[in-house]
Amino acid sequence: MAINSKMKKINLKNILKKTFNKKSKKTVGKKLKGKKNTKKNTKTVKKIKNNLKIVKNLKTKKKDNIRSETKPQNLKISKINDQKPEIKKVKIQETEKKLFKVKDYVVYPKHGVGQILEFKKIGIGGISVEAYILKFEKDKANGMIPVNKQSHLRPLATINQINKCVSILKSKPKIKRSMWSRRAQEYEAKISSGKIYELAEVVRDLNKGDDMMIDQSYSERQLFEKAYDRLLNEFQIVLGTNPEETQKKLDKALKRNLEAQSKKVIEQKEVASEETSQIAK
Repeated sequence: MAINSKMKKINLKNILKKTFNKKSKKTVGKKLKGKKNTKKNTKTVKKIKNNLKIVKNLKTKKKDNIRSETKPQNLKISKINDQKPEIKKVKIQETEKKLFKVKDYVVYPKHGVGQILEFKKIGIGGISVEAYILKFEKDKANGMIPVNKQSHLRPLATINQINKCVSILKSKPKIKRSMWSRRAQEYEAKISSGKIYELAEVVRDLNKGDDMMIDQSYSERQLFEKAYDRLLNEFQIVLGTNPEETQKKLDKALKRNLEAQSKKVIEQKEVASEETSQIAK
């Protein structure tokens, strides 16, 4: 029994030695393998580190460039923000000599004869503008024209110019053979020009004499009345006569008899009404 126990002890010792030796060999092998792998890993780590350094350098360069670009702008903005708000001064329009006085009559091409009521300083877009205030009695409206655009206005015609207009009205009409639309544009341009001779030409060319109210179309009549009224207003102010007297002078030059025309129109209307009543019966 004692021998068996000894043998068992020896066997256990051997077994334990063998197991410890195996474990130690495995651990040593692992350590060696780890060392080999670590060498490889160190190389890759170094490469990665180098690459990271390159990337960092590139990023820092970009940041420096961006800062260098943004710094002056930021400084400018800060300076602008730090500055005190400027008080905008109202600009004054360049002065011009006034060609017209208060209560003077002038001709504005788009509206005809008007009278200057007063001068006013008006602010337009931060600029103080000196302007004429006009009154147009016929249209019952007021207008404003800056002094620097007074070249668009013209003074009233002289007596010599009115006499010449009368001779134009007495002359033969000059009617073109073009389409009415083109002629109407030409007449409208002459009226809006504001020139007294061109107004007289339009009145002369569109005048139909005693048959005016019958033969004229609506558009022809409108243009004729527009030019006629403007010419009549200017004649009246320059000659200093009543509207009836000035109208008689114009009608005499145009060989028009409005009373006879009105009678003819009334007679024709009566005839037309009688015919319609007979047809109804």
